[in-house]
Amino acid sequence: MNDYLTLFLTFARIGLLMFGGGYAMLPLLQKEVVEKKNWATEDELLDYFAIGQCTPGIIAVNTATFIGNKKKGTLGAIVATLGMVFPSLVIITVIAAFISNFAENPIVQYALGGIRVCAVVLIINAVIKLSKSAVKDIPALLIFLAVFLIMAMTDISPVFLIVAAGVSGCVICGIRGRKK
Repeated sequence: MNDYLTLFLTFARIGLLMFGGGYAMLPLLQKEVVEKKNWATEDELLDYFAIGQCTPGIIAVNTATFIGNKKKGTLGAIVATLGMVFPSLVIITVIAAFISNFAENPIVQYALGGIRVCAVVLIINAVIKLSKSAVKDIPALLIFLAVFLIMAMTDISPVFLIVAAGVSGCVICGIRGRKK
């Protein structure tokens, strides 16, 4: 029972700090799951992020589900997912009840502006940390740069880019296998 409570509370704490969406939570997940709890390796977490990006839903919630499943099976997945979404559910319910009273308040607007800026910094930090372990060789760097440039210059769906990057990785692996 303690393991389930730990899963719930860990992900509830992360979920409580979920300003800026799933990507802003990546550094928090990395610190808690890899560095503090040792529930996953850096490579496993990158895999969870990649799969979580490809599946419907919020990447951080999907990642919590995968980690909960790894730790304690299906019930662990449910507990971790509930922990991740519970704070947001409570906060959104409270905000919805009072939104019309303070939405136009300049202090609230400035506070939200500061939070958005902080979320961008958290995302950049996560990209820098995760790219160090994800971009391990020249082919991976080329895939990274190609996907980055295509996303920056077109409106192509990320789903297609993820599939193309996966296929590219498989092709490169096949080519390397033939050379050996």
